[in-house]
Amino acid sequence: MKLQQLRYIVEIRRQGLNVSEAAESLYTSQPGISKQVRLLEDELGVAIFERSGKRLTGVTEPGRTVLAIAERILTEAENLKRACADFSTGGSGRLVLAATHTQARYALPPVVRDFIARHPGVKLEIHQGSPTQIAEWVLAGEADIGVATEALDQYPQLLTLPVRQWSHCVIAPNGHPVLQHPLSLQELVKWPLITYDTAFAGRSRINRAFARIDATPNIVLTALDADVIKTYVGLGLGLGIISALAFDAQRDSGLAAVDAGHLFESNTTRLALRRSTYLRRHDYDLIELFAPHLTRRVVELTLQGGGEAYQL
Repeated sequence: MKLQQLRYIVEIRRQGLNVSEAAESLYTSQPGISKQVRLLEDELGVAIFERSGKRLTGVTEPGRTVLAIAERILTEAENLKRACADFSTGGSGRLVLAATHTQARYALPPVVRDFIARHPGVKLEIHQGSPTQIAEWVLAGEADIGVATEALDQYPQLLTLPVRQWSHCVIAPNGHPVLQHPLSLQELVKWPLITYDTAFAGRSRINRAFARIDATPNIVLTALDADVIKTYVGLGLGLGIISALAFDAQRDSGLAAVDAGHLFESNTTRLALRRSTYLRRHDYDLIELFAPHLTRRVVELTLQGGGEAYQL
């Protein structure tokens, strides 16, 4: 039995039983993967995958057990390399942080600056994506740490830690009539609205707020990030609903913001880690720089307990 064989079967399942895509992902050939899977099944004495001709159609009952154990073995093999590198490389290495645009643009810059000053030998990479993409990157080991508001706590394979709470604000061009009245959902229904795509930045809470008053908002445009929303609000195409974190009165000249915390539920930014992963010293440092309450001890206790030990 070889670790590479275990990587093959785990990747095949990850790619929806498509051996060609698994081969492409692992930079190898389809016949080579198929041969190694057969050899592994012969050695173990069980069929891991169900087949129809040459096509894989499902995972067998023993295959589900094999895959679960294979994932744990691969995780521990990776942990072994990470732990040894942590002690031997003397403050160097690579850390991949996955985050949404709002977090990468508005929350992370001072954290990244301080981290690089503290760990100049560590190559820090930031990958931007949707909350679902971020969760999948962390699960696949393609990112070490994920940061988002939506979706992360919907993956039981991830350990999520609360970072901070934030609220929405409504933005409008200076002088807009909505700025002259107390802000209400009933008032917002009267205007065209521009806000986040359904997967981003508390959009589910915006939807629920209008549903509670049995109203359908006139959402004329959605975007993946606040900068795009502000651009179109500035063109007069509608009112914007964005994270209050993303508005700066000096930088966003020509626009005004009104707090909407009383209209929409507050949101929690979360940090995600893959369960059972080994965290290096610089991983802990980045986490604490981003969320000072998440000290190494708090994170370690949470990992040991397997749940969300810290509450905001």
